[in-house]
Amino acid sequence: MLKRVLSCHNSPHVFAGLSDISISQDIPVEGEITIPVRSRVREFDSSTLNESVQNTIMRDLKAVGKKFMHVLYPRKSNTLLRDWDLWGPLILCVTLALMLQRGSVDSEKDGGPQFAEVFVIVWFGAVTITLNSKLLGGNISFFQSLCVLGYCILPLTMAMLVCRLVLLAEPGPVNFMVRLFVVIIMFAWSIVASTAFLADSQPPNRKALAVYPVFLFYFVISWMILTFTPQ
Repeated sequence: MLKRVLSCHNSPHVFAGLSDISISQDIPVEGEITIPVRSRVREFDSSTLNESVQNTIMRDLKAVGKKFMHVLYPRKSNTLLRDWDLWGPLILCVTLALMLQRGSVDSEKDGGPQFAEVFVIVWFGAVTITLNSKLLGGNISFFQSLCVLGYCILPLTMAMLVCRLVLLAEPGPVNFMVRLFVVIIMFAWSIVASTAFLADSQPPNRKALAVYPVFLFYFVISWMILTFTPQ
């Protein structure tokens, strides 16, 4: 077998016809290997590596502000799901925890929630609801659910701010009724806003099971706001 291969290799008739083959110089080479100028300019403009820190911060703040507006005017939209972030939920959680802090240095005397307690309740509740949504077959990612639940705390944060202002007046039945009214309205607002974004992500026959934990989550936060009293 080896002798046969060597004999074919040494045969001059095997490659005799190759000398007559020539590549014509008139055949044009089609196509480009260079990047168009417009594509390079567009890629340079969309890149955030060359922008200043101030521009980056302003761009993120504008994105957070737009998401706040979507929560204040809830409607079926995928903005919070498509462009999710956790900056807004973090800002709202820290703001709410700070406003729920009491003036006493010794927190064990007044029984007020600690900053860490509020922080853990908010984030642990959001994670639990997200896991429940995934177990029910929801087609939403983990961080998308956290983003929606966190941003929808905005009405309750506004309720906490109003309650702090109302508590500056004399305590009494009227004071409590005003705070109760504000908390109920903002509680319903949070429920409507969150379900508007999360309703389509759940199977039709399991939407009630997905909404019930959301109701409990915002109810606990609302109860913390309503029962808050300054020192």
